[in-house]
Amino acid sequence: MEQISRILYKKKYFKGYLKSRLKKINDSVSEERYKDFGILNPSIASTNLGDRIIYDSVWTVLRQVFPYDMFTDYPTQLHTAFDAKTMMSEKELLFISGTNLLSSNLETRHQWKINNSHKRFLKNKVVLFGTGWWQYQGGINKYTEKIYNSVLNKNVVHSVRDSYTEQKLHDIGIMNVANTTCPTLWQLTPEKCATIPRKRANAVITTLTFYHQNKVEDYRMLELLEENYEKVYLWLQSTNDHHYYNELNKGFKKIEFVPPTVEAYNSILDNADIDYIGTRLHAGVRALQKGLRTLILAVDNRAFEIGRDVNLNVVKRENVDRAIDFINNEYRTEIKLPTQNINKFLKTLNNYANY
Repeated sequence: MEQISRILYKKKYFKGYLKSRLKKINDSVSEERYKDFGILNPSIASTNLGDRIIYDSVWTVLRQVFPYDMFTDYPTQLHTAFDAKTMMSEKELLFISGTNLLSSNLETRHQWKINNSHKRFLKNKVVLFGTGWWQYQGGINKYTEKIYNSVLNKNVVHSVRDSYTEQKLHDIGIMNVANTTCPTLWQLTPEKCATIPRKRANAVITTLTFYHQNKVEDYRMLELLEENYEKVYLWLQSTNDHHYYNELNKGFKKIEFVPPTVEAYNSILDNADIDYIGTRLHAGVRALQKGLRTLILAVDNRAFEIGRDVNLNVVKRENVDRAIDFINNEYRTEIKLPTQNINKFLKTLNNYANY
């Protein structure tokens, strides 16, 4: 019986495969009143709540530009079958909602679950929206270059979140790219930054990054926070951060956990006299969105590259003792947004919206 069920399943799956291969895409979408888009959403099945914070900002902008049009979400961190690829192929455009899912070697480093089979289904469909590179890497290999050149749309401007990513794409001939920084930062105008306190708060909220551990430096960070603040909160951006904290804990007395939900984190930020000092980039950005004094301790290229581009308050984690200066002295938040590039990207979307 089990063997028969397996044969029927394979028959049905193969039939679906053939239909997806033979299906003709209707190109007359411009005749429709409403557009039909997709979002390639890294927060689906992600254990990193920073992906949710990014998605929130991307979604806000997309809804502002396309207030009446349809959006359907698809995962980037899960493998997609032929039926999902067929559905994606029917969308006018597919927007990648940020994160660091680009890499130089998609066949081995595939945070974005994409392969050669996507070249037909996603051809000229994908638009980068605040997307970055996984880590500092060597040159892009031919396998990856062919995929990017096939699926990335050639008619719109792509939004990437740092100069490093922009240059990596230029290296393989993709020139319609603008460094807009991460869309989570776009609301941090000079007027918004002017409202952020310059002097220390009584409490601090922090984060750990379990997948980039340095027990000496992370312990020192928690130690400094206990020494210098009346209250210390630890937001668990991933449940694995809790396990990592248990490995570090050697008698910390003040640290209070904030549950691993964006809602719990927002609640603390909205209702406390509090600073942010921690290793999670987008936890720090959410604190800035909420108008809070912020220092990010960079554990990899992402925060460092964005910080260098837009004057985000970032120091490398190995310089953790520099947090003392931030705590005890005044700090003026002055984010320098690439406004011209942001407007260039939004113009290309608005042109598409009005097409």
